[in-house]
Amino acid sequence: MNASTVFAAQLRPEALVGHWIGGRAIVPTGPRAPVFNPSLGRQAREVGMATIAEVDLAVRAAYEAAPAWARLPALRRARVLFRFKELLDQNAKALARLVSAEHGKTLSDAEGEVMRGIEVVEFACGAPQLLKGEYSDTIGTGVDSFSLRQPLGVCVGITPFNFPAMVPMWMYPVALACGNSFVLKPSERDPSAALLMAALLKEAGLPDGVFNVVQGDKVAVDALLEHPLVAAVSFVGSTPIARYIHAQGTAHGKRVQALGGAKNHMVIMPDADLDAVTEALMGAAYGSAGERCMAISVAVAVGEPTADAIVARLQERVQTLKVGPSDGAEIEMGPLVTKAHLEKVRAYIDSGIQEGARLVIDGRDLKVPGHEQGYFLGATLFDAVRTDMRIYREEIFGPVLSLVRVPDYASAVRLINAHEFANGTALFTRSGEIARSFAHDIEVGMVGINVPIPVPMAFHSFGGWRSSLFGDHHAYGAEGVRFYTRLKIVTQRWPEPQSVRADFAMPTMK
Repeated sequence: MNASTVFAAQLRPEALVGHWIGGRAIVPTGPRAPVFNPSLGRQAREVGMATIAEVDLAVRAAYEAAPAWARLPALRRARVLFRFKELLDQNAKALARLVSAEHGKTLSDAEGEVMRGIEVVEFACGAPQLLKGEYSDTIGTGVDSFSLRQPLGVCVGITPFNFPAMVPMWMYPVALACGNSFVLKPSERDPSAALLMAALLKEAGLPDGVFNVVQGDKVAVDALLEHPLVAAVSFVGSTPIARYIHAQGTAHGKRVQALGGAKNHMVIMPDADLDAVTEALMGAAYGSAGERCMAISVAVAVGEPTADAIVARLQERVQTLKVGPSDGAEIEMGPLVTKAHLEKVRAYIDSGIQEGARLVIDGRDLKVPGHEQGYFLGATLFDAVRTDMRIYREEIFGPVLSLVRVPDYASAVRLINAHEFANGTALFTRSGEIARSFAHDIEVGMVGINVPIPVPMAFHSFGGWRSSLFGDHHAYGAEGVRFYTRLKIVTQRWPEPQSVRADFAMPTMK
């Protein structure tokens, strides 16, 4: 089955989204869950939830395929990824349409997501260079030492609904380049993109069983965490689930990287270009309806005049925000992913009002003509937000921006460094001195200076601090290579016959 056939099949309203195991589509036998069209507010298709037996089938397919794939020279693995990258380029718009239809993000946003994922594939194509070891000649008389980076075996990716194409591509291209096999468990809310990527990998020449997809919920997740043949687990999602994944995975002897939630702050200094800041906040807070782990959800205005000016500009600018169906022309913000998530975000707005924040812009009553049943919420802005409020402490994951007023730069830094989450942050200023201090003072994993969403490029690595990351390694880049490989050090001597006698003391290089 080629990629275009898979894509066409997934778009049929009556389609049942299933698994991909051993190089072919598998019809699921477990219970089913609805997949919605968020713009219309109605069910589009169904997805099959994996049983424990189906998870076992996928893991065993990966386990059996892993040794032959690992033995291939890195250059040959890279050639498969090069071909996969070409196919992704050819099918990028089709993949983006799948993402947009099931997630609800605008088509342009989905296309950007796919492009950022492809960049990680491009990085992984450098496998021969990325896996080079180190060599030390003559560390002792006639003794040399060198290092190897070897694959782990079966690796698992458990990925969220907000980036159904990009986040899996943070994981499996690097894992495959390093010689591992892979089992992907995508979100059941937008499951179809995973199958298209699986079909493209097969078309690129990836051996059957090296990449597998199991749809599902907690049953599938727990089965993967507990399976004795799984060596490593990568996860992106909320902090409570990340903490659970890390605890359960490590308890079962797996290497785990679990990226959790965020509450990203943008500090606005009095000298900043406030027109540029307003545009940056619009995109960073309301792009993708705020359903990004790198979204800016807190604006920290330094000084009362700065805060007043930003609130006034945002009030005016939000009036021009184009909200509508994800496939609409020139739409800037689409719906939320499900009705349940819409109600959750609305409840956060209610909470903010009850706790005394000033609701400046209320998006709860937004209606999109012709899409009245869609899961739409307008851009929302709170002012005078305190640090003890739920809307400040917790990740909302919706188009809700909170503005906090502080008197000076030092107060802004203390505020951010005291928060539970430490994923990303940004500073807008014209001062090089303040910018340099911020980069060093702030205790956050990813920092932007006059850049609102500082997602690292594929040749760096993505990850936060504190409750935004559980495990020792960030995602993709050099950190990804280290996560998906084990380091081995070889020390060797080739002595002449009869020239070595037993030495019972601690080995030293005298």
